[in-house]
Amino acid sequence: MEKRPLGDSGVDVATVALGSWLTYGGGVGREQTEACTRAAIEAGITLFDTANVYGRGAAERAWGEILSAYPRESYVLATKLFYPMGPRDRGLSREQVFKQLDASLKRLRTDYVDLYQCHRYDEPVPLEETLGALTEVVAAGKVRHIGFSEWPAARIAEALALPDVAKFVSSQPQYSALWREPEAEVIPLCAANGITQIVWSPLAQGVLSGKYLPGAAVPGDSRAASPAMNRFIRQWLKRDVLERVQRLRPIADAAGLTMAQLALAWVLQRPNVTAVIVGASRPEQVRENVRAADARLSADTVTALENALAPDALTLF
Repeated sequence: MEKRPLGDSGVDVATVALGSWLTYGGGVGREQTEACTRAAIEAGITLFDTANVYGRGAAERAWGEILSAYPRESYVLATKLFYPMGPRDRGLSREQVFKQLDASLKRLRTDYVDLYQCHRYDEPVPLEETLGALTEVVAAGKVRHIGFSEWPAARIAEALALPDVAKFVSSQPQYSALWREPEAEVIPLCAANGITQIVWSPLAQGVLSGKYLPGAAVPGDSRAASPAMNRFIRQWLKRDVLERVQRLRPIADAAGLTMAQLALAWVLQRPNVTAVIVGASRPEQVRENVRAADARLSADTVTALENALAPDALTLF
């Protein structure tokens, strides 16, 4: 699989990454988690993305057990902090950076994480305090590089202007052919400052795979049917959205791709994107998604896809 630079970190990662949001340690059991992780490694995936809040530590514990069987230098491990882990444990204060990082390292069974990310921006905490603490854990060797997820452009710019602090190398936005908001400000700002995108929800919670049909019940084995995993997918299940997604089917067929591969390939051809983070509950999903890394969409295919979805005509929320 192709590898691309993770910002200015000097680290290259495969263009398809495996994530654990809503799945491992949550809606997907231990046996399937291990099977998907093994399939990812066999397919050449090198970046594994999780967060302390996924399953309240369960996702980190699962990967701590599973990935400990592989050489630590063979994969890039990313986790996050911000969301509540207890009544008083949330945010990006200096105390929380140290406390949550140590807890994550214990669950992940490692001495360091390659990428430590601020899961959201913490308005009450001074930016200098957050970046100062992150700089300390980098200097201590517990963190190799730092990133953020869903930060507004103005806050990213403020962080870049701070002197003598560790530099962000990655941004983790929601980004797909159905959700292109980062293109306006975040991606151009990052591109100008050595920060690249590792994209979450590139399939819009699986909707761009085409498995959800307008007017039909959701498949029983799908994320939308699982109470443990369907909290965030409902916004994409409107009939208008699903009808437009189905317009991608002949475009994918003409390109020799599944609809999921088409959607992933589209994201991977966008500027400043290093990797797409995919979720999977079955090994075959991992293998199918990885094949998107080798797909090259023609200009005509890209235009057809974007016209079919017509984002400016969608009523998502």
